[in-house]
Amino acid sequence: MYYIGVDLGTSAVKLLLMDGGGAVRGVVSRSYPLSFPHPGWSEQNPEDWLRAVLDGIAALTAGIDKTQVAGIGVGGQMHGLVALDREDRVLRPAILWNDGRTAAETDWLNEKIGKKTLSARTANIAFAGFTAPKLLWMRAHEPELYARIDKIMLPKDYINYMLSGVHCTDYSDASGTLLLDVEHRCWSAAMLADCGVDPAWMPRLYESYEAVGTLLPARAAALGLPADVRIAAGAGDNAAAAVGTGTVGDGRCNISLGTSGTIFISSSRFGVDSHNALHSFDHADGGYHLMGCMLSAASCNKWWQEEILGGGDYAGEEAGIDPAGLGRSHVYWLPYLMGERSPHNDPAARAAFIGMTMDTTRAQMTQAVLEGVAFGIRDSLEVARSLGLTITRSTICGGGAKSALWRRICANVLNLTLDTVAAEEGPGYGGAILAAVACGAFPSVAAAAGALVRVRDSIAPEPKLAAAYEQRYQVFRSLYPALKPLFGALAQ
Repeated sequence: MYYIGVDLGTSAVKLLLMDGGGAVRGVVSRSYPLSFPHPGWSEQNPEDWLRAVLDGIAALTAGIDKTQVAGIGVGGQMHGLVALDREDRVLRPAILWNDGRTAAETDWLNEKIGKKTLSARTANIAFAGFTAPKLLWMRAHEPELYARIDKIMLPKDYINYMLSGVHCTDYSDASGTLLLDVEHRCWSAAMLADCGVDPAWMPRLYESYEAVGTLLPARAAALGLPADVRIAAGAGDNAAAAVGTGTVGDGRCNISLGTSGTIFISSSRFGVDSHNALHSFDHADGGYHLMGCMLSAASCNKWWQEEILGGGDYAGEEAGIDPAGLGRSHVYWLPYLMGERSPHNDPAARAAFIGMTMDTTRAQMTQAVLEGVAFGIRDSLEVARSLGLTITRSTICGGGAKSALWRRICANVLNLTLDTVAAEEGPGYGGAILAAVACGAFPSVAAAAGALVRVRDSIAPEPKLAAAYEQRYQVFRSLYPALKPLFGALAQ
């Protein structure tokens, strides 16, 4: 049998075809536009996602026996607000996870309802990227559209709704709305009331590996697929990527160098960081996880390579970096192009180079970008370590992880052995695994991951280089507190 995994990203959707043995038989991707209508805003048209997904499924399944396609699982960008009216028309462009317009609404939630109350209700405090502040912003600034809302959903749930006709979400993705009682796996009635959200707007909740339904007959006919293709509830992109790297069960870790950067620690037990610097979310395996998320990771390198250097020759630029200079450069990069979430929770934070001199080279600035992202992930790792968690090893995935140099930098900055899995498809592969479980091919996510996920290679930290990066990290961690007052002034 075949299982389709969908990775609904910020710049493109990537779809893969996985067979029952876990082999990836095909991959296609389709891009779509990203809009920044005002500084700090980030939006997309959900209908662009749907067109890309449908076109991708058609291309992916061309030339195979389509009767063997059994299930579809979607992993998608989290937190985005998709609002539909009674006729299922999209009311406005989706407000995305990296949108920073909701500073006032976030402050209201954290100060008026209070961080302690929010954490007790949802296991998290308010962040500008979460869904609840977006709803408050829409209610305040677009009241006529807000009054027409009939359904709200997250990005990947829009795809599932258009495929199956079922208004649904899963617990991992719902955890990032600030409307879910994460510990008890239900919508928080108190949060819905305080945010003025009609409970009837909310999707039905499922475990990520549950089937929510099957393809709508018209969709199945148009795609030439069986009408009984099962649609798994799917997961938020980081939980799906964790499944795809085997980060399930207790005490496993995954680092993702995607558009955003995350460190993801799975657990069988519910727990909350007392400072709420890390997110406490439900996991796609039925358990829980802690996650630190920086808003700009591989997107920092993309910005630097394409917008500033203007070439996009990633490998060529990395080739100019002197290996002997790793851990020794005095140039630092603060990776806050879209503000920052973990651990600073500061939408006003801004990116910066610091430490340049007359002899600073282009290659050193490229190196600083790679190192700055690794240092940003280290910030969240230190929070996890402060909770008594012992982490010595992690998987690593995402587009940035394809760079051997970046993996080496991360291993030494984090002082962790990093494993790369054989199927480097992140959320898409996790979505396919969830689809296989939803179709009954495996009894659990853990069983599926254990059977299908294989480590391809590993990189261990080098003691001398790790020590050099330890010294540099101590300087890096002092930069944000020093510059924070200036960031506030720049935002005015």
